[in-house]
Amino acid sequence: MRQELDSGGGDKASENGQFLTFTLQNEEYGIEILRVQEIKGFSKITPIPNAPSFVRGVMNLRGTVVPIIDLRARFAMTEKEYDQFTCIIVVNVGNRVVGLVVDTVSDVLNIPNDSIADPPELATSGDSSCITGMGKLGERIVMLLDTGRLVGVEALIEAETTAA
Repeated sequence: MRQELDSGGGDKASENGQFLTFTLQNEEYGIEILRVQEIKGFSKITPIPNAPSFVRGVMNLRGTVVPIIDLRARFAMTEKEYDQFTCIIVVNVGNRVVGLVVDTVSDVLNIPNDSIADPPELATSGDSSCITGMGKLGERIVMLLDTGRLVGVEALIEAETTAA
């Protein structure tokens, strides 16, 4: 099956199994749709000095200061210039709102629980521990992510404190 998470920010397949999928470097990833607040086109981000490298800065979202995390940088992927397809997925992690920069947003997929496999053991150590399962849809594999682990509460607190 798949890892069950007990953290407030953990993503486990909801009863309806709906995941928002997106791409990073031509690979497909998914997060539980219930965590998604909105999807925005890429817009101005205010950099934060001394923030972790994957925290690109903050943006003002209707009066709320939202930390922005570049998932390419978070996963140590090659950098890519932001373009018209680059999106910010605004998600709720516990009682925080965070923006995730992705290459493109793909679709909302229904992935039944019995089509979600545990991630390979090698993929659950270190920074890859945010992969909670592998959604199998025919020949497609969608890596399912835990937004709580992905974001890292320590980095968020540091970014919010620095921005304040």
